[in-house]
Formats: sequence, structure tokens, C-alpha cells
Amino acid sequence: MVSENSDVQDGDTTALALKILVAGGFGVGKTTLVGAVSEIRPLRTEELLSEAGQLVDDTDGVDQKVTTTVAMDFGRITIRSGLSLYLFGTPGQDRFWFLWDELSQGALGAVVLADTRRLEDCFPAVDYFEHRHIPFVVAVNCFSGARTYGAHDVSRALDLDQGTPVVLCDARDRDSGKEVLIRLVEYAGRMHTARLLDSVG
Repeated sequence: MVSENSDVQDGDTTALALKILVAGGFGVGKTTLVGAVSEIRPLRTEELLSEAGQLVDDTDGVDQKVTTTVAMDFGRITIRSGLSLYLFGTPGQDRFWFLWDELSQGALGAVVLADTRRLEDCFPAVDYFEHRHIPFVVAVNCFSGARTYGAHDVSRALDLDQGTPVVLCDARDRDSGKEVLIRLVEYAGRMHTARLLDSVG
């Protein structure tokens, strides 16, 4: 749930570091979000899309995409003094889903990025986190030219459990991405506290 710990770098003490996943379909903006909010140079494992990949990667709706994440993205952001988030962006294509189990170990929660033009692409991520009881928020990446839907409409279309937050965001904007992460941390904290109280009560 919670990565740790206390470490000192350049005289700065980080009391708590939480692991967060950023998931969703192919081309939805996961790499963009991690890169936009990270205060360090993000680690990226992007490769050029190949002709061989055209047989297995559905690029419908993301025709201009020329690269894809083949392992993970990694970034870090300090939310406030004493609280940092380590961000792990998951690969979007089906053939890389075997990595998700490793990446999700110890995660506090997840952000599921959604594109309303291809909403069905985020169903696998939603199912994954629901079945493993990992708290998540759905962040609708508002692409220019895409029709805007309200949070309630998206929640209903995805058949989300009651209370699962849906937020609108711009994955390119640091402040917008940071708000999504704060919302997730608050929600995951409430969920984990409720489960702890249930287990002792």
C-alpha cells in the first residue's frame, strides 16, 4: 500500500513516499501525465511503433501516435513537505499487461486515465483495480475536439462502484495533474482507513 520511508537527500527529509500507478488504454496520455507533474526528469521506456506492431496495436483514434511505452514510466512529485508520490505509468497494450502485477505491488492507489472518444479502452484497467481492491480515480483527459461529458455520465458509462471519483483533467498541465493525484491520495486514504476499521471492528 505504502512505499516508505525516511531518507535524506541534500538536507531534505522525505518522511513518506507513496507509490501510485497511472494506467489506462493505449495513447490516453499516461506518459504525458507522468512527465507533466514529475519534478525529476521522468524515466521513459518508449519505443517507436513498428509495422509488426500494427497487427496487434489498435491505433484507431490515435493515428498520430508514433511511440509506445514498453515497460513503464517513472516520475516523482512532492505534494507537500514530508509527502512525495512515486508515479509508475503502466504500458497500455494488451501484450504488456503481464507487467501490471509487478508494478501494482505496494501501490496505495491508481489513476485510470480515460479518453471519452475511446472510453472502452479503460475498461480493463477499471476491472483490474476493482478486482484487486486497489483504490483508484478515473481521470478524463480532455482532448481538444472531443465531446465533453460530465463526471456522472462517465461514471455511469463505466459502471463504477458508488463513490469512485471521476475528475476532468488536462494531462499536459502540471497543476491539473497534481489535483488528480491529490484527489487520489485523499480517496485512497479514506478507503484504507475504512478497511482498517472494518478489520478491527
